[in-house]
Formats: sequence, structure tokens, C-alpha cells
Amino acid sequence: MKFGKVNNPENIDFYLCEDHPNTKKTLARFKEEKLEFSVHVGCAKWNKQDLKNFYPRGTKDELVYYATQFNSIEMNSTFYRNFPIEQFEKWYDKVPVDFKFFPKVNQMVSHMKRLIDFEKFLPEYLDGVVHFKDKLGTIFLQMHNNFGPKNFDRVVAFVESWSKELPLAVEFRHTDWFNDEVVAEELYNFLEENNVANILVDTAGRRDLLHMRLTNNEAFIRYVGANHPTDYKRLDDWIERIKVWKTQGLSNVNFFVHQNLEEASPLLSAYFIKKLNKELGTDLVVPKTKDGDVPTLF
Repeated sequence: MKFGKVNNPENIDFYLCEDHPNTKKTLARFKEEKLEFSVHVGCAKWNKQDLKNFYPRGTKDELVYYATQFNSIEMNSTFYRNFPIEQFEKWYDKVPVDFKFFPKVNQMVSHMKRLIDFEKFLPEYLDGVVHFKDKLGTIFLQMHNNFGPKNFDRVVAFVESWSKELPLAVEFRHTDWFNDEVVAEELYNFLEENNVANILVDTAGRRDLLHMRLTNNEAFIRYVGANHPTDYKRLDDWIERIKVWKTQGLSNVNFFVHQNLEEASPLLSAYFIKKLNKELGTDLVVPKTKDGDVPTLF
């Protein structure tokens, strides 16, 4: 992922900003339900070309092996094309019962048509991803960074037409969604009223987008490392924040690791999962390298 890439990450202040005041209030609505704490951690891709040195020699099916090391995938391939139903059925059959796919909405809906006439283009996408059935995680819609609040009516129309049976998360990249307090509160309240997750993006060059406002009982976090030693401290900070949210009522965490050089994503994920297991009592598999050891980057 090149979004937010910088040449000198050591010069970036990676301070994880304080929570929006209403995040605690939102989570409080779920605290008394005492729901089971669920965590999914994964990469954005599973192909061998991007995840070099991850697959053992002789691996015949990359997804099958990937699913032994991770319990989820942030599926960006669905952004670029719609696949036939048969392909989703094959993917479904290759992974364990507790594995989840988190597919990105196709670019025709989000970037090319910019939510205009989405009724014409969304059905083909949905007709495919629903065949993930019980292995379908949260679907996420990512808007272009020049899609601003002047188009808020399109967001309203899209979300209000969305099937409540399908969990949805949305990522906004235009600064005005968050820097204009009036716009931000209107957006946050709308997402919360419709049970839509507000995606959190942690990347070096766009600290202005790290708003820390949860709008439902899901922390959908897209973490972009900088291929730099600071990546570890940043992950430590996320562990601490998730611990706080858990005490406040959070029960769903979906954390996806990207890198400017994606081959490092499994390495960072292994570090994050190992610490997550220790600090929060989860029992996730810690990914290993092709040589069978727990990897480190630096």
C-alpha cells in the first residue's frame, strides 16, 4: 500500500491520538451485553509474489496455507474486479470454519461512479461476496481521497439502502470529513445510527485521518507500516488502545496489516498477534516463516 508513504518515517510523530469523547459512550452501549471478544488479524493479499519468503517451499495452494497462519484476509482483489460465483465457492471451501473474508467494495461503485447509480453496479459485487456465507466478515467501502463532504447525500443514500444483514465499514480519505467539526459529528452520528463501522487508518503520511472515533462495536483498523523500526512501537500502542476499548465494551477487532513492501506484512502481523495473545488473552495462531520460526523484521 502506497497511501501515506513517506521517505523519512523517523521524522514522523506516530503518537496515537486520544479517543474522540463519544467513542467511550458508544462502547458503553455494548458493555452490559458481555459479548465474546472476537479478533481477526490478517494481511491484504495472500499471493506468493507479494508475500515473499512467507510460504514454505513446495506450497501448492497459497490460500490454503495462508489460512493455517491467519484467521482472516482483507480482500482487496474484489476492488479491482468482480469474480464469478464459482470462484467465491472455491475460496470458501479452502479455508477453515472460523476464517473470515473482508472484501472491499468494487471500484466501479466507489471510485468510478462515486456512489452515483450504485444500484446498477452493486448487485453484481454482492451476488458474489454473499457466497462467502458464514465466512463473510465485514464488507468495507473505501472512498477516493477527493470524495468530500459535499457528496454526503450520496453516502446517506448508499448506507440507507444497504442490507442490515451485511456488516459494513466505510473509509473516508478526504480531510474535511474530520477537520470540520460540524461535518464530522454529522457523519459519526449517521454511521452510528446505521450501525456502520468507521474505519481507522494508521499510516505515516496521513496523520490527519487518524480520528479515533468508533461508531459501533467494531474496531476496523487498517495499519500501514513504514518498513521501519518504529512499526513495532506503533503496534505496541495499538495493543494498549485495544485493551482500553475492551474494558469499555468493545468485542470486535479487525486489524489488517499493510506495508509499503508487502512481504513484511506477515512479519509485523506475527509480532502483533504474539503480543495480542499475551496482553489480551487471545489464542490466535502466530504466523511463521517458511523455515518454521517466528519472524522478526529488524
